[in-house]
Amino acid sequence: MSAVAVTLKDIAQEAGTTVMTVSNVINGRYGKVSQATVDKVRAIAEKLDYVPSATARSLVARSSRLVGVLLPDSEGSNVLVSPHNVAVIGVIERMLQEHGYYVLLRSIPSNDPASVTAALRSWNLDGAVFIGFLDSQIRAMRATLDTALVVLDSYEKNSELMNVRLNDRKGGYLATRHLIEKGHTRIAFVGPRITERGVVKERYNGYRKALREAGLPVDDALIVATDVAHANGIEAGRLLSDQHPDVTAVFATADLLAAGIMEGVRAAGRDVPADLSVVGFDNLDLATYVSPQLTTVTQDLTAKATRAVELLLLSMHSDGVPTNETVMDVELVERGSVRDLTLAP
Repeated sequence: MSAVAVTLKDIAQEAGTTVMTVSNVINGRYGKVSQATVDKVRAIAEKLDYVPSATARSLVARSSRLVGVLLPDSEGSNVLVSPHNVAVIGVIERMLQEHGYYVLLRSIPSNDPASVTAALRSWNLDGAVFIGFLDSQIRAMRATLDTALVVLDSYEKNSELMNVRLNDRKGGYLATRHLIEKGHTRIAFVGPRITERGVVKERYNGYRKALREAGLPVDDALIVATDVAHANGIEAGRLLSDQHPDVTAVFATADLLAAGIMEGVRAAGRDVPADLSVVGFDNLDLATYVSPQLTTVTQDLTAKATRAVELLLLSMHSDGVPTNETVMDVELVERGSVRDLTLAP
Protein backbone atom coordinates (compact mmCIF):
# COMPACT_ATOMS: atom_id res chain seq x y z
CA MET A 1 0.00 0.00 0.00
CA SER A 2 1.47 3.40 -0.98
CA ALA A 3 1.93 6.20 1.50
CA VAL A 4 -0.48 8.41 -0.42
CA ALA A 5 -3.31 5.87 -0.11
CA VAL A 6 -2.96 5.20 3.61
CA THR A 7 -5.70 6.73 5.76
CA LEU A 8 -6.60 6.74 9.43
CA LYS A 9 -9.33 4.21 8.58
CA ASP A 10 -6.71 1.83 7.14
CA ILE A 11 -4.67 2.00 10.34
CA ALA A 12 -7.79 1.59 12.51
CA GLN A 13 -8.89 -1.54 10.65
CA GLU A 14 -5.50 -3.21 11.06
CA ALA A 15 -5.20 -2.14 14.71
CA GLY A 16 -8.74 -3.25 15.52
CA THR A 17 -9.70 0.09 17.01
CA THR A 18 -11.68 3.20 16.07
CA VAL A 19 -10.65 5.99 13.70
CA MET A 20 -11.01 8.46 16.60
CA THR A 21 -8.51 6.48 18.68
CA VAL A 22 -6.03 6.43 15.78
CA SER A 23 -6.52 10.17 15.30
CA ASN A 24 -5.80 10.79 18.98
CA VAL A 25 -2.57 8.79 18.77
CA ILE A 26 -1.40 10.41 15.52
CA ASN A 27 -2.03 13.89 16.97
CA GLY A 28 -0.39 13.14 20.32
CA ARG A 29 -3.56 13.05 22.44
CA TYR A 30 -2.88 10.09 24.72
CA GLY A 31 -5.16 10.94 27.65
CA LYS A 32 -7.81 8.30 26.92
CA VAL A 33 -5.60 5.80 25.09
CA SER A 34 -3.66 2.98 26.73
CA GLN A 35 0.08 2.78 26.20
CA ALA A 36 -0.35 -0.59 24.51
CA THR A 37 -2.75 0.91 21.96
CA VAL A 38 -0.44 3.89 21.39
CA ASP A 39 2.49 1.57 20.66
CA LYS A 40 0.38 -0.63 18.40
CA VAL A 41 -1.03 2.28 16.34
CA ARG A 42 2.39 3.89 15.99
CA ALA A 43 3.92 0.61 14.80
CA ILE A 44 1.20 0.09 12.19
CA ALA A 45 1.44 3.71 10.98
CA GLU A 46 5.19 3.33 10.58
CA LYS A 47 4.82 -0.02 8.78
CA LEU A 48 2.28 1.43 6.35
CA ASP A 49 4.44 4.56 5.87
CA TYR A 50 1.57 6.80 6.88
CA VAL A 51 2.04 10.52 6.12
CA PRO A 52 -0.35 12.89 7.95
CA SER A 53 -2.29 15.25 5.70
CA ALA A 54 -1.02 18.80 6.05
CA THR A 55 -4.39 20.09 4.88
CA ALA A 56 -6.28 18.09 7.49
CA ARG A 57 -3.90 19.20 10.23
CA SER A 58 -4.28 22.83 9.24
CA LEU A 59 -8.07 22.53 9.47
CA VAL A 60 -7.85 21.00 12.93
CA ALA A 61 -5.28 23.47 14.18
CA ARG A 62 -6.81 26.39 12.25
CA SER A 63 -3.30 27.10 11.03
CA SER A 64 -1.93 26.63 7.52
CA ARG A 65 1.72 26.97 8.60
CA LEU A 66 2.00 29.24 5.56
CA VAL A 67 3.60 32.70 5.61
CA GLY A 68 3.27 34.91 2.55
CA VAL A 69 6.26 36.90 1.33
CA LEU A 70 4.88 39.55 -1.00
CA LEU A 71 6.84 41.82 -3.35
CA PRO A 72 5.79 44.45 -5.92
CA ASP A 73 5.77 43.26 -9.52
CA SER A 74 7.32 45.99 -11.69
CA GLU A 75 5.93 45.54 -15.21
CA GLY A 76 6.32 41.77 -15.16
CA SER A 77 10.00 41.81 -14.13
CA ASN A 78 11.55 38.93 -12.20
CA VAL A 79 11.42 39.89 -8.51
CA LEU A 80 14.36 37.59 -7.81
CA VAL A 81 16.70 39.50 -10.12
CA SER A 82 17.34 41.88 -7.23
CA PRO A 83 20.26 40.66 -5.07
CA HIS A 84 18.68 42.56 -2.17
CA ASN A 85 15.44 40.58 -2.44
CA VAL A 86 17.27 37.27 -2.79
CA ALA A 87 19.35 37.92 0.33
CA VAL A 88 16.36 39.01 2.45
CA ILE A 89 14.04 36.22 1.30
CA GLY A 90 16.75 33.63 1.91
CA VAL A 91 17.03 34.63 5.57
CA ILE A 92 13.25 34.79 6.01
CA GLU A 93 12.72 31.34 4.47
CA ARG A 94 15.45 29.71 6.57
CA MET A 95 14.17 31.15 9.85
CA LEU A 96 10.54 30.29 9.15
CA GLN A 97 11.51 26.75 8.14
CA GLU A 98 13.29 26.36 11.48
CA HIS A 99 10.00 27.26 13.19
CA GLY A 100 7.92 24.83 11.11
CA TYR A 101 6.47 27.29 8.57
CA TYR A 102 6.41 27.27 4.77
CA VAL A 103 6.87 30.35 2.57
CA LEU A 104 4.44 31.35 -0.16
CA LEU A 105 6.28 33.81 -2.44
CA ARG A 106 4.05 36.07 -4.51
CA SER A 107 4.64 39.18 -6.62
CA ILE A 108 1.86 41.77 -6.60
CA PRO A 109 0.97 43.94 -9.63
CA SER A 110 1.46 47.52 -8.47
CA ASN A 111 -1.69 48.73 -10.23
CA ASP A 112 -4.13 46.44 -8.38
CA PRO A 113 -2.74 45.19 -5.05
CA ALA A 114 -6.10 44.86 -3.27
CA SER A 115 -7.55 42.24 -5.64
CA VAL A 116 -4.47 40.04 -5.34
CA THR A 117 -4.38 40.06 -1.57
CA ALA A 118 -8.07 39.20 -1.51
CA ALA A 119 -7.19 36.06 -3.47
CA LEU A 120 -4.35 35.30 -1.04
CA ARG A 121 -6.83 35.09 1.83
CA SER A 122 -8.00 31.77 0.40
CA TRP A 123 -4.60 30.34 1.39
CA ASN A 124 -5.41 30.98 5.06
CA LEU A 125 -2.03 32.60 5.69
CA ASP A 126 -0.80 32.61 9.26
CA GLY A 127 1.25 35.73 8.54
CA ALA A 128 2.80 37.84 5.81
CA VAL A 129 5.88 39.92 5.10
CA PHE A 130 5.66 42.86 2.66
CA ILE A 131 8.93 43.86 0.98
CA GLY A 132 9.50 47.05 -0.99
CA PHE A 133 5.97 48.41 -1.39
CA LEU A 134 4.95 52.07 -1.43
CA ASP A 135 2.96 53.17 1.59
CA SER A 136 -0.20 53.68 -0.49
CA GLN A 137 0.05 50.09 -1.73
CA ILE A 138 0.51 48.81 1.81
CA ARG A 139 -2.64 50.61 2.94
CA ALA A 140 -4.65 49.05 0.10
CA MET A 141 -3.36 45.54 0.80
CA ARG A 142 -3.70 45.80 4.57
CA ALA A 143 -7.40 46.56 4.14
CA THR A 144 -7.95 43.18 2.47
CA LEU A 145 -5.53 40.95 4.40
CA ASP A 146 -6.54 40.10 7.96
CA THR A 147 -3.43 38.41 9.31
CA ALA A 148 -0.24 39.06 11.26
CA LEU A 149 1.86 41.37 9.14
CA VAL A 150 5.39 42.77 9.08
CA VAL A 151 6.52 45.38 6.55
CA LEU A 152 10.09 45.95 5.43
CA ASP A 153 11.29 49.43 4.44
CA SER A 154 8.05 51.33 4.88
CA TYR A 155 7.33 54.79 6.25
CA GLU A 156 3.63 54.14 6.71
CA LYS A 157 2.50 55.39 10.12
CA ASN A 158 -0.01 52.78 11.28
CA SER A 159 -0.19 51.42 14.81
CA GLU A 160 -1.44 48.07 13.45
CA LEU A 161 1.67 47.54 11.34
CA MET A 162 5.05 46.25 12.43
CA ASN A 163 7.75 47.83 10.33
CA VAL A 164 11.49 47.20 10.03
CA ARG A 165 13.36 49.83 8.06
CA LEU A 166 16.68 51.60 7.72
CA ASN A 167 17.70 55.14 8.54
CA ASP A 168 17.54 55.85 4.81
CA ARG A 169 17.94 59.61 5.12
CA LYS A 170 21.17 59.11 7.04
CA GLY A 171 22.38 56.74 4.33
CA GLY A 172 21.79 59.28 1.57
CA TYR A 173 23.43 61.94 3.69
CA LEU A 174 26.54 59.85 4.45
CA ALA A 175 27.03 58.94 0.80
CA THR A 176 26.73 62.54 -0.43
CA ARG A 177 28.76 64.06 2.40
CA HIS A 178 31.55 61.59 1.65
CA LEU A 179 31.66 62.77 -1.96
CA ILE A 180 31.64 66.41 -0.87
CA GLU A 181 34.48 65.78 1.58
CA LYS A 182 36.45 64.33 -1.33
CA GLY A 183 36.07 67.63 -3.18
CA HIS A 184 33.11 66.88 -5.46
CA THR A 185 30.59 69.67 -6.07
CA ARG A 186 28.66 68.39 -9.11
CA ILE A 187 27.00 65.24 -7.75
CA ALA A 188 24.20 63.38 -9.52
CA PHE A 189 21.48 61.28 -7.89
CA VAL A 190 20.29 58.08 -9.61
CA GLY A 191 17.33 56.04 -8.32
CA PRO A 192 13.67 55.14 -8.88
CA ARG A 193 11.17 57.90 -9.51
CA ILE A 194 10.13 59.67 -6.31
CA THR A 195 6.34 59.59 -5.98
CA GLU A 196 5.70 59.59 -2.23
CA ARG A 197 7.53 59.27 1.04
CA GLY A 198 9.52 56.08 1.20
CA VAL A 199 12.98 54.60 0.89
CA VAL A 200 14.01 56.48 -2.27
CA LYS A 201 12.61 59.82 -1.13
CA GLU A 202 14.37 59.56 2.23
CA ARG A 203 17.69 58.75 0.57
CA TYR A 204 17.11 61.71 -1.74
CA ASN A 205 16.34 63.93 1.26
CA GLY A 206 19.68 62.89 2.76
CA TYR A 207 21.37 63.78 -0.52
CA ARG A 208 19.73 67.22 -0.51
CA LYS A 209 20.63 67.83 3.14
CA ALA A 210 24.33 67.17 2.53
CA LEU A 211 24.38 69.47 -0.51
CA ARG A 212 22.66 72.30 1.36
CA GLU A 213 24.92 71.97 4.38
CA ALA A 214 27.87 72.43 2.03
CA GLY A 215 26.26 75.43 0.32
CA LEU A 216 25.83 73.53 -2.95
CA PRO A 217 22.74 73.91 -5.14
CA VAL A 218 20.30 71.06 -5.76
CA ASP A 219 20.20 70.77 -9.56
CA ASP A 220 17.12 68.92 -10.81
CA ALA A 221 18.95 68.22 -14.08
CA LEU A 222 21.24 65.89 -12.16
CA ILE A 223 18.39 63.72 -10.84
CA VAL A 224 18.14 60.59 -13.01
CA ALA A 225 14.95 58.58 -12.38
CA THR A 226 15.16 54.90 -13.32
CA ASP A 227 14.12 51.51 -11.93
CA VAL A 228 16.70 49.41 -10.12
CA ALA A 229 18.28 47.19 -12.76
CA HIS A 230 21.81 46.73 -14.03
CA ALA A 231 20.81 47.66 -17.59
CA ASN A 232 19.22 50.88 -16.36
CA GLY A 233 22.42 51.71 -14.52
CA ILE A 234 24.40 51.28 -17.74
CA GLU A 235 22.03 53.67 -19.48
CA ALA A 236 22.35 56.20 -16.65
CA GLY A 237 26.15 55.98 -16.81
CA ARG A 238 26.10 56.70 -20.53
CA LEU A 239 23.64 59.57 -20.06
CA LEU A 240 25.73 61.26 -17.37
CA SER A 241 28.90 60.87 -19.46
CA ASP A 242 27.31 62.23 -22.64
CA GLN A 243 25.04 64.97 -21.30
CA HIS A 244 26.72 66.01 -18.04
CA PRO A 245 30.49 65.66 -18.47
CA ASP A 246 30.97 68.26 -15.72
CA VAL A 247 29.49 65.87 -13.14
CA THR A 248 32.32 64.25 -11.19
CA ALA A 249 30.34 62.00 -8.84
CA VAL A 250 27.07 60.11 -8.50
CA PHE A 251 25.13 58.60 -5.62
CA ALA A 252 23.03 55.60 -6.68
CA THR A 253 20.28 54.32 -4.39
CA ALA A 254 21.23 50.65 -5.00
CA ASP A 255 24.47 48.76 -5.63
CA LEU A 256 22.91 47.10 -8.69
CA LEU A 257 22.39 50.54 -10.26
CA ALA A 258 25.87 51.67 -9.20
CA ALA A 259 27.50 48.65 -10.86
CA GLY A 260 25.61 49.40 -14.06
CA ILE A 261 26.62 53.07 -13.94
CA MET A 262 30.28 52.06 -13.72
CA GLU A 263 29.92 49.88 -16.80
CA GLY A 264 28.04 52.61 -18.68
CA VAL A 265 30.75 55.15 -17.88
CA ARG A 266 33.44 52.85 -19.25
CA ALA A 267 31.35 52.13 -22.34
CA ALA A 268 31.29 55.90 -22.96
CA GLY A 269 35.08 55.95 -22.97
CA ARG A 270 35.52 57.35 -19.47
CA ASP A 271 36.98 55.96 -16.26
CA VAL A 272 35.83 55.22 -12.71
CA PRO A 273 36.87 56.92 -10.49
CA ALA A 274 39.18 59.19 -12.55
CA ASP A 275 36.28 60.78 -14.48
CA LEU A 276 33.29 59.81 -12.37
CA SER A 277 33.18 58.68 -8.74
CA VAL A 278 30.37 56.32 -7.72
CA VAL A 279 28.76 55.50 -4.36
CA GLY A 280 26.08 52.81 -4.01
CA PHE A 281 23.71 51.59 -1.31
CA ASP A 282 23.26 48.13 0.29
CA ASN A 283 26.81 46.74 0.41
CA LEU A 284 25.80 43.59 -1.46
CA ASP A 285 28.41 41.00 -2.42
CA LEU A 286 28.57 42.48 -5.92
CA ALA A 287 30.11 45.64 -4.42
CA THR A 288 33.35 43.67 -4.08
CA TYR A 289 33.04 41.94 -7.46
CA VAL A 290 33.18 45.11 -9.58
CA SER A 291 36.40 46.91 -10.40
CA PRO A 292 37.22 49.17 -8.73
CA GLN A 293 35.40 47.86 -5.68
CA LEU A 294 32.38 49.96 -4.81
CA THR A 295 32.16 52.48 -2.01
CA THR A 296 28.67 52.01 -0.60
CA VAL A 297 26.29 52.51 2.30
CA THR A 298 26.01 49.25 4.19
CA GLN A 299 22.90 47.76 5.72
CA ASP A 300 22.77 44.49 7.64
CA LEU A 301 20.31 42.53 5.50
CA THR A 302 20.53 39.47 7.72
CA ALA A 303 19.73 41.48 10.85
CA LYS A 304 16.85 43.27 9.11
CA ALA A 305 15.26 40.05 7.85
CA THR A 306 15.85 38.32 11.19
CA ARG A 307 14.13 41.12 13.09
CA ALA A 308 11.17 40.95 10.70
CA VAL A 309 10.69 37.22 11.32
CA GLU A 310 11.07 37.64 15.09
CA LEU A 311 8.32 40.26 15.12
CA LEU A 312 6.08 38.18 12.87
CA LEU A 313 6.40 35.10 15.09
CA LEU A 314 5.61 37.19 18.16
CA SER A 315 2.55 38.61 16.46
CA MET A 316 1.30 35.22 15.23
CA HIS A 317 1.61 33.72 18.71
CA SER A 318 0.08 36.60 20.67
CA ASP A 319 -2.85 38.99 20.46
CA GLY A 320 -0.97 42.29 20.64
CA VAL A 321 1.43 44.00 18.26
CA PRO A 322 4.92 43.71 19.83
CA THR A 323 6.22 47.04 18.49
CA ASN A 324 5.42 49.60 15.87
CA GLU A 325 8.73 50.35 14.21
CA THR A 326 12.36 49.19 14.25
CA VAL A 327 14.89 51.54 12.64
CA MET A 328 18.26 50.02 11.80
CA ASP A 329 21.44 52.05 11.44
CA VAL A 330 23.64 52.38 8.35
CA GLU A 331 27.33 53.11 7.77
CA LEU A 332 29.55 54.07 4.85
CA VAL A 333 32.05 51.49 3.58
CA GLU A 334 34.92 53.10 1.69
CA ARG A 335 36.51 51.21 -1.18
CA GLY A 336 38.00 52.31 -4.50
CA SER A 337 35.22 53.88 -6.56
CA VAL A 338 35.64 57.46 -5.28
CA ARG A 339 38.42 59.81 -6.39
CA ASP A 340 39.76 62.30 -3.84
CA LEU A 341 39.81 65.65 -5.65
CA THR A 342 41.32 67.41 -2.63
CA LEU A 343 44.67 65.74 -3.26
CA ALA A 344 47.20 67.63 -5.36
CA PRO A 345 47.41 66.26 -8.93
